[in-house]
Amino acid sequence: MKSVLLIDDDHGFRSLFTELFESHGWQVFQAEDGEAGLNIALQKKPDVVLCDLLMPRCNGFQFCRALKSQRDYLPNTRIVVTTGSAYATDRLNAFEAGADDYITKPIKPDELFKILEKASIGGSSKETDLLGPSLDPHSATRLKFWGVRGSIPTPGPDTVFYGGNTACVELRADGELIILDAGSGIRPLGRKIQTEFRNRPVKITILISHTHWDHIQGFPFFSPAYNSKNEVRILSFEGARRGLEATLASQMESPYFPISMQQMPGNLAIHELKDLEFAIGKVNVQATFMNHPGVCAGYRLRTSSGTVVYMPDNELHRRLRTSNKATGEAVQFAEEQDARFADFLRNADVAIMDAQYDLSEYENHISWGHSCVDDSVELAIRAGVKRLFLFHHDPDHDDTRVAQMLAHARQLAESHGSKLIVEAAREGHELVLD
Repeated sequence: MKSVLLIDDDHGFRSLFTELFESHGWQVFQAEDGEAGLNIALQKKPDVVLCDLLMPRCNGFQFCRALKSQRDYLPNTRIVVTTGSAYATDRLNAFEAGADDYITKPIKPDELFKILEKASIGGSSKETDLLGPSLDPHSATRLKFWGVRGSIPTPGPDTVFYGGNTACVELRADGELIILDAGSGIRPLGRKIQTEFRNRPVKITILISHTHWDHIQGFPFFSPAYNSKNEVRILSFEGARRGLEATLASQMESPYFPISMQQMPGNLAIHELKDLEFAIGKVNVQATFMNHPGVCAGYRLRTSSGTVVYMPDNELHRRLRTSNKATGEAVQFAEEQDARFADFLRNADVAIMDAQYDLSEYENHISWGHSCVDDSVELAIRAGVKRLFLFHHDPDHDDTRVAQMLAHARQLAESHGSKLIVEAAREGHELVLD
C-alpha cells in the first residue's frame, strides 16, 4: 500500500486530503508542524510527503533540508511542497532546499495525482532522485554531486548546505558507473556503492582531472577498492613530474597512510591516457587541457541521454582580453584559448565549471588557475550551455557566500537575455537527464 504524510497546520486541509488519499487506497499519516512531521517521516518512511511551506516550529524549507540530509535512509520518499505563495523565489528556494515538486494552493486533486503519476508513485518530474540509481544500460543518465569544494575539505555548520567535501561527481550512464575525481567526497560515495551492491561485483571507472591533492585525497578511503570482487579502473593524463600510479601510491606510503596501494585487494587498474578521445563502454569521452598549473584535463562525456562537460579547475582568459595592459599578441592568444573552451562546451546539456572567485577576489588571484563567476557564466552563455553548475567552491566561502554568488550568476544570465539555468553544485544534489 502506498503511503503519504500530510504536514499542515490547517486541520481542514489535512482532513480533506486524508479522505481524498484514502479513497484512492493510500495509507495516510498526519502532522500539524514540520518538527512532528520529520519524526513521523523517519519512523514511517512514507512514499510521499505533502508539506506546507509556512508552518510553526519547523517551516517547509527547514523540513526539506532536514529530510534531504536523510536521503540515504529515505531514498524513495518524495517531497511535494504546498503553499499559498506564488512567488518564484519561494519555488526556487524550495527546490534548493530539497523539494521534489511544488504545487500552489488551492490544490486541484487531479493536478496533484498527475504529479504523483509522472513521478511513478510512484520516475521523476524534476531533477532529483526517486527510485535509486541503476546500472541498467537503458536507464537515463544520472548525475550526483558528492564533493563540490576546492583546495581543502571544509566541514562544519557554515558549509552544511552546499557541502564541505572536495571534488567528486558520480555519473551513471549507459550501464557505466563513472566517477569524476577522487576528492574527499569519494568516501561517502564508496560507502553508498558498497551498501547498494552488497555482494554483487561492480565495475567502476574513475576519471581524474589532475593529481592536485584535493582531487585524489579521498581515494585511499574508497571502500569498493578494497573489495576483491570489484573492478576499479583509474584514468588520467600523466602528471608534470611523476606518473599517475606513482602519484596515487605516494599518498598511501608510510608515514602518510597505514595501508599501501599494493594492499588494496580490489582489481585495480591504472591507465595513463594518451589520446584526447576515448570511450568508456558506450559513453564517448573527449578531453581537453585546462588552463591550470601542471597537467589538468576537462572531460566532455556524451551519453545516450545528453552531454555532460566537467571543467573543475580552469582559469579563463576573459580578463586578459579586456586588459588595457595586454599586448595585441597576448589578447589574440587569450581569445583563441577561450574560443577553444567554448567549442569544448558547445551545446552541453550540463556544464560543471570552476567558479571559485567573485570578480573582486579574482583580481587578487590572477594566475592561480581558477575562474571567477562572471567569466564562467559568460562562457557558458557563449557556448549555448543549457545548465551550468558553479563548482570548486572556495574553502573560505560559507553557504551564504555561495548563495550570494549564485544569485549574482543568475542575474548575469538574465541580464544577457539567456535561458541558461545556473545552479551552485551542492553535495547530495542529483540530476536526471531524460
